[in-house]
Amino acid sequence: MGEELIRSMIRGLNRLIILWLLSRESMTGYRVMKELERITGQPLSPGIVYPLLYELAEEGYLTSEERRQDGRRVKYYSTTQRGRETLRRLRETIRTPLREALRELLRDETHPIHPAEYTEEKREGDES
Repeated sequence: MGEELIRSMIRGLNRLIILWLLSRESMTGYRVMKELERITGQPLSPGIVYPLLYELAEEGYLTSEERRQDGRRVKYYSTTQRGRETLRRLRETIRTPLREALRELLRDETHPIHPAEYTEEKREGDES
């Protein structure tokens, strides 16, 4: 798989990861950037992270508050009720057969994934 495809897939998860991080605790944009780098293993620039933070805030998923730290103003971000509700709905979406398929994908690349194994009938124990 090409590096660009991998980076593209990870970029698609950045918003979800930001919501999750900020639902746990308020963070500065710099700390969000460093946590995203740690989690994804991809280097990120402020030019990628801050526009995502601004966009999520503008759409009502995040809020920000300026605090004094070491004599300067620092902006801390946290999730809003809308952001927490969206994160909850995303979790519900992932708790479908998609979750099992992703778990299998990450578990072992030597065993092929058979999508039919992850239908609701199979999850409920239907052996036919």
